[in-house]
Amino acid sequence: MRRALILATGCSLLLLCGRAADAEEFPVPVFEQQALFTSGAGGYHTYRIPSLIVTKRGTVLAFCEARKNDASDLGDVDLMLRRSADSGQTWSKPQLVHGDAEHTIGNPCPVVDRKSGTIWLPLCRDNKRVLMMKSTDDGLTWNQPNDITSDVMNPKWHWVGTGPGHGIQLASGRLLIPCWADATPKLGEIQLSYAFFSDDAGKSWKFGDAMDANASDECEAVELADGSIYMNMRSRQGKRQRASAISKDEGQTWSPVKFDARLPEPSVQGSVIRWTHAKEQVRNRVLLATPADPKARRRMTVRISYDECRTWPLSKVVDEGPAAYSDLAVAPDSGILLLYESHAYKRLTLVRFNHAWLTDYKEPPIKDGE
Repeated sequence: MRRALILATGCSLLLLCGRAADAEEFPVPVFEQQALFTSGAGGYHTYRIPSLIVTKRGTVLAFCEARKNDASDLGDVDLMLRRSADSGQTWSKPQLVHGDAEHTIGNPCPVVDRKSGTIWLPLCRDNKRVLMMKSTDDGLTWNQPNDITSDVMNPKWHWVGTGPGHGIQLASGRLLIPCWADATPKLGEIQLSYAFFSDDAGKSWKFGDAMDANASDECEAVELADGSIYMNMRSRQGKRQRASAISKDEGQTWSPVKFDARLPEPSVQGSVIRWTHAKEQVRNRVLLATPADPKARRRMTVRISYDECRTWPLSKVVDEGPAAYSDLAVAPDSGILLLYESHAYKRLTLVRFNHAWLTDYKEPPIKDGE
């Protein structure tokens, strides 16, 4: 009788989601949160600009800017890191990755080479130079930064920002870093998004074409099932809607930038990541995290796309309060991690949640051809 009840319950869950699914997708809902970086800790005034990556060995790395004297984007800023070996449940003490006296070291946008396990960490020095660091021991130690500015930035541009967030490795092996720049000497007048990449495991880097001028800036990317690249971006010109573009040649050229009224935002960085792939799991799922109030940086929301970023039919609010920059990662235990700026920039909060919490068992049925 008990076995029959368990089977009936399992069947009911399958019916709710309209398809067969892996068993781990249907535990009880889980939602946990903790502060990873708090203003004032470690002698730093403010921690901002979160970045998450999961290494080949399954270690979760959480990077951020540690702003020494105030909350300003410019000034004495160091790059900090915490590591987790248990899918984001517990964390190491903060460690300094790189600092440079009074210079601004920031905009972390790491990517993992799945073949070698090397972690490549592009970052910016005063938003004028692009530096590259790497770790071959799962983030425990890092080499001295190498200046790659001339390889990854048009010399006519006057300001540059890697990501921020995370880069991706394509099925071809290409390492791709989302990026943005200022096209005029006056900061913020005309900005644009683009990508730079490596086809030789990080030995050399080159940059692709710029997207539409003054349509977008800070950005993250995901590879779609057909091999194209979808870039989701912070919009400009007061659109207050997420911007996006598609590349059919692995980041060299891009489609015109489009704005999506279904994805409101207050003009802020956001995060996008592939959660599942139909080749390996039951269906394709991509996640997008951004504040969803067009009037203020608040109401952090996670959305799900089942059709490779064309629509986002399911969403859930993570935090109704103040929220700004964020980054997503899929943990080794299949849980979802979101590190985001909260409490009016006083904390970088990490939330861990699972399939059951995010979907409430209400995923749409799989369509023909999906």
